[in-house]
Amino acid sequence: MATVPDASAATAAGAEEELDAHRPALLGHCYRMLGSPFEAEDAVQESMLRAWRGLSRFEERSDVSTWLYRIATNVCLDMLKGRQRRAVPMDFGPAQAPVAENLRTRPDATWVEPIPGALVAEADPADTVVASESITLAFIAALQQLPPRQRAVLILSEVLRWKASEVAELLETSVASVNSALQRARTTLQARGVRRDDVTPSTQVADPEMLRRYVDAFQRYDLEALTAVIHEDATMSMPPYDMWLASRDDIFAWFYGPGIGCRGSRVVPVGTANGSPAFGQYKPSPNAVFDPWALKVIEVRGGRIQRFTFFLNTARLFPLFGLPPRLEA
Repeated sequence: MATVPDASAATAAGAEEELDAHRPALLGHCYRMLGSPFEAEDAVQESMLRAWRGLSRFEERSDVSTWLYRIATNVCLDMLKGRQRRAVPMDFGPAQAPVAENLRTRPDATWVEPIPGALVAEADPADTVVASESITLAFIAALQQLPPRQRAVLILSEVLRWKASEVAELLETSVASVNSALQRARTTLQARGVRRDDVTPSTQVADPEMLRRYVDAFQRYDLEALTAVIHEDATMSMPPYDMWLASRDDIFAWFYGPGIGCRGSRVVPVGTANGSPAFGQYKPSPNAVFDPWALKVIEVRGGRIQRFTFFLNTARLFPLFGLPPRLEA
């Protein structure tokens, strides 16, 4: 990998371009550490600022990427001090009945937030695939349960494929400590039931025709057609509510019960979020427009939908995904 030229010989524009080329990869790294695209962007901005200030002291014995990851990891560790871990509804207890009485709201800072695939897409398509595989919602949620330094060790070792000696140098610790932290992190992920399937982007198995049929069926609120594209054991959650549902029957009971206001909704595709197909959902309103309701992330297994996550904080997420504030009727 190319190294930064001596600061005295490089133009400011050239140095800035060199650093910016690493922005998507750094954003993915910071997102894995922090669980929020907004906090990850703040971390990348701070990392770039520190890198720019330290450019004249950069030692070319390492490449730019390694240097920037070292800075970004330390920025994230600083940000995580004293912070609550981000979570998904499944972290707060078992599935519940599909009734409105089970809706309990938790603060926005509680939740893992989705990230647009376009933000972490890299110039090399192979690198983009790796990035998508390591930002699935299940994997990000599992990472947040690790203590920050264990989280950093696991990401650097398992995602970025750094050697234990390189991780130890970055964290200013011993190789033995790194190996011990990595083993504890792996044990925690195994205890949470994180499988290979959870770390594989569902875009690799999401049939565009199946997604088209789902969107059509949902917009028509056609129970029979929805049954054909949703697994019997599918799950659904709706942050900032901590309630989640654990079967297709309960999902339909919600759709046709407390969630009946979604009948007649419009669904707009927005590419991917966390390696999975994503859509903006707009509910009909009395004002002859469709109001924003949720960013919907759909995870697929075996050609059918396995998991729905409806992120209801549209004021925060719709601008990030380029969605309009409302749709005309």
